[in-house]
Amino acid sequence: MGAEKDVYSRLRGSIVPMVTPFLEDGSFDEKSYRELIEWQIESGSHGISCAGTTGEPSSLTIEEREYLFEVTMDAVRGRVPVVLGTGSTNHAEALRLTKTAERLGADAALVIVPYYNRPSQEGLYRHFRAIADSVDIPIILYNIPGRTGVNLEPATMARLKRDCRNIIGVKESNKDFEQVTRVFQACGRDFLVYSGIELLCYPMLALGGAGHLSATANLMPREVARLYDLVQAGKWHEAIDLHFQLVDINEALFWETNPGPVKACLAMMGKIRPVVRPPLALPGEEMTAKLRGVLTSYGLI
Repeated sequence: MGAEKDVYSRLRGSIVPMVTPFLEDGSFDEKSYRELIEWQIESGSHGISCAGTTGEPSSLTIEEREYLFEVTMDAVRGRVPVVLGTGSTNHAEALRLTKTAERLGADAALVIVPYYNRPSQEGLYRHFRAIADSVDIPIILYNIPGRTGVNLEPATMARLKRDCRNIIGVKESNKDFEQVTRVFQACGRDFLVYSGIELLCYPMLALGGAGHLSATANLMPREVARLYDLVQAGKWHEAIDLHFQLVDINEALFWETNPGPVKACLAMMGKIRPVVRPPLALPGEEMTAKLRGVLTSYGLI
């Protein structure tokens, strides 16, 4: 779909950053993944995203990522928007993956700031500009300085929005919440800004955010989607209550590096096998026991 489609109205709400489930031998567990997508859609999630941070993209080969894209598009079957994570530390790979997302008919590509390279703002501009110019598919920038070591500055985003008609928004996983106001100020309040920080999902909506890509939605899709729905309905007090109800689990899922805790919890819920690819590791016995206690308190097990 091109940027001419009404993506500004469709790409809103809880767009779930899916885990990538694996079998015991480390191969892709397609059956469980398809079941997770069905559960997400049945639970009211507004969109599906794959191969973001929660999906362990750096542990997948480029061919595995492309197959994951194909499975995602086939499983969703147009029922909700799909945002495919196409970013990479390798510029050529990001170009290839973004073109694949366009070919498959994704609603948007989520393109992360290249990690490890620590590019300058000019380098980031040229990277994203080249990707955007190579396709017609809408592009959502992905700013997560805690993982990449570099902050995509609001002025650079504004420059990209000005020069690339298909750059439509940003997933902000920046704990400096002042950045969000600066992004809106620089890019305009029509820019689609999503929260990638679980404790900032509600505050982002209060500033006019388009929604959130929250790892917590892997466990509690109905509640995370409802947070957006309540704000849209003007039920601010109920939304604030729900925000605080989710605090404990939002924090627990980041006691260790994402998606280790998320996958451990999904395994305890019987949704997937407890497998991550090295160099990540699942939480140990003590941490798993603490996570089990949180799941129990929410009635998830």
